[in-house]
Amino acid sequence: MDIKYIHFVGIGGIGISGLARYIQAQGVKISGSDVACSCSTKYLQSLGVNINIPHNKAFITNPSLVIHSAIIKKDNEELEYARSKGISVLSRAEALKIILSKKRVFSVCGAHGKSTTTAMLSAILNKYGAIIGAQSKEYDSNVRAAKSDSVVFEADESDGSFLNSNPYCAIVTNAEPEHMEYYDYDLNRFYKAYSDFLDLAKIRVINAEDKFLSTLNIDAIRLYPSKDIRNLRFFLKDDEPYSSFSLFNDNKFIGDFEVWGFGEHTALNASLAILASLNELSIDLIKENLKNYIGIKKRFDILCNDNCVIIDDYGHHPTEIKSTLDSIKQYAKLKNIDTITAIWQPHKYSRTIHNIDGFINCFENIDKLVILPVWRAYEEPVDINFRDYFARYNPIFADEIKRNGSSIELIKDNRILEVLDSGIIVGFGAGDITYQIRGSI
Repeated sequence: MDIKYIHFVGIGGIGISGLARYIQAQGVKISGSDVACSCSTKYLQSLGVNINIPHNKAFITNPSLVIHSAIIKKDNEELEYARSKGISVLSRAEALKIILSKKRVFSVCGAHGKSTTTAMLSAILNKYGAIIGAQSKEYDSNVRAAKSDSVVFEADESDGSFLNSNPYCAIVTNAEPEHMEYYDYDLNRFYKAYSDFLDLAKIRVINAEDKFLSTLNIDAIRLYPSKDIRNLRFFLKDDEPYSSFSLFNDNKFIGDFEVWGFGEHTALNASLAILASLNELSIDLIKENLKNYIGIKKRFDILCNDNCVIIDDYGHHPTEIKSTLDSIKQYAKLKNIDTITAIWQPHKYSRTIHNIDGFINCFENIDKLVILPVWRAYEEPVDINFRDYFARYNPIFADEIKRNGSSIELIKDNRILEVLDSGIIVGFGAGDITYQIRGSI
């Protein structure tokens, strides 16, 4: 990369902070700004990055390029000032073309499982750089800042930016319609983006049982989970959840593998990562490196394992929630735990309404459902009758939750409505529920 200095506006976001850290590792000077401090800004500051809070045009000190996150508006004073000085201003999506153009990119996308699959793949290909949309517990970051020609990258279909990721190897976990507002609710446009993404790659690895991916007539390594993943078994090791399975592909035995986590979706994600690695490493090294994967933050993230088990999960779509609950039921069986409580913070009015039937059905066979207010994510409020929709669960409606050691307090009208202190308690959502259930910011 010939660019010497890049300033990032909105650097606190998980995606853009990871990109900034990766670029810094390539030898490029970086700086940034945001509206408030966050874990990401504090981490970057600890690495010597100059970050200013809040936005101010005075922070633009002659960078070669300014990159901004998707939520930054065009009239942001830093962006306007940079343009007035003739400095190139690009969105993160636009900047990917430049940043990844000369890299050998293992690009992972899909509506569900892409963060987990990317983290698993980065564990296997542990000499390559990695940029993930979540924090890998293996290296306690969303970035492996290796200076390498190869990079494992979590690509984002939500804004079409996966098309700018320069995939050498394209891995698609599934193509379930999501973020349809970006695609003007046009399924043809949505699916064409996935087809175009795959067409860009030299090597393609796909979940061939996905409804759309199964229809594609392309040269690809195809995983058929129902027949290729065999002898799936769940067990506890040092009280941590693990799965073991035998992997086949095109009727050929690949090997027996062990991976952190429970569930068929865990085996599926691991299998895609393994298949994408076959041309890079030996089977024995793939097996060994996969053991370095120990989960990612906010995905089946066990926070407490005392009188009760408290789990934080990012699931904010019915498919994700159902998969995690299936895994939790397996975990409960092995732990001899009788009750499961789900605390759900709906994420965005549009997503909730569009998937309401799925949300109604994904909480089947749990013992208690707690529903928090919708995390609006900049959307205008819409009236949704949760009480009627979810009546069969007899849900508890709380304003917020508070962590108190190994228990969770349900708060309504500034008073404690109920205290949860037994069984498994799992929080679902992509909003601030992760901070509420952790008792931290």
